[in-house]
Amino acid sequence: MSLDRQPLRNNTETTDGKTTICVVNYRTLDLTRLCLRSLRKFTDGPYEILVVDNDSQDASQEYLRSLSWIRLIERHPPRPDPNGSFAHGAALDLGLANCRTEFFVSLHSDTVILQEGWLSYLVQHFAGDPQVACVGTGKIELKPAWQQWLTKNTNLKALVRTLLAGPEKKLRFRYFNTTICSAYRTDVLRRENLSFHACQDRRLTVGRELYFALQARGYQTIALPPQSVGQYVAHLAHATQALHGRHLAIGGGATRKYRRRAAKVLRLETVQALLSDSRLDE
Repeated sequence: MSLDRQPLRNNTETTDGKTTICVVNYRTLDLTRLCLRSLRKFTDGPYEILVVDNDSQDASQEYLRSLSWIRLIERHPPRPDPNGSFAHGAALDLGLANCRTEFFVSLHSDTVILQEGWLSYLVQHFAGDPQVACVGTGKIELKPAWQQWLTKNTNLKALVRTLLAGPEKKLRFRYFNTTICSAYRTDVLRRENLSFHACQDRRLTVGRELYFALQARGYQTIALPPQSVGQYVAHLAHATQALHGRHLAIGGGATRKYRRRAAKVLRLETVQALLSDSRLDE
């Protein structure tokens, strides 16, 4: 196991065709274990797994230290982070600084890989085109496409909110490839000096400004259908916030949504097999 306490900030050489999968952990032992087991079982192609621990100081940190097949970075901020989004963005930036591969994939710790082929599905969309800088999707929904459309187009409250929003709020509602499961071309992010940090003043989500900056600078960003990505990846949504609501701001609706999704995903036969296979930790 490699325990990197000093980030390799000047590491600019990357290995072509290889991918770094970066997972950020903050006190979510069970979910992080499930995520990593699914990665180990179902990931194809040349890759390495890099986990950034956000100063968890709990059993999840000890679990990560026991794994010989990941590269672990332990982040110790000099002072408490302003909020969860800031900490998550800072951890992704630290992961990017330590990335040694052509592609950098951000993956939330509350995601579960469901079948082989997910990584090649993402990376193939770069197709050797240096102008393609980001491939991913927005929210990964468990609902079928027709139900998502119905929900979106019958939510009058959300429609009114969008119509009456000013320029700053409309920016928040604009589509972007989220960091739930997206791939980036490492040398582009470094050359353009881009960051995953969320803008605290405008309360933008991690990775949103980076995505808009790529588009503004002429790079191509590919948005994959969430239904297609959902065949490979399940996302529990708001898991870290729901599990640590006392420390991270989250509404009751989001907590209930997490519980419903978690119950549905955990019942899947594939997930049950991952939960029972402790050999994947060895």
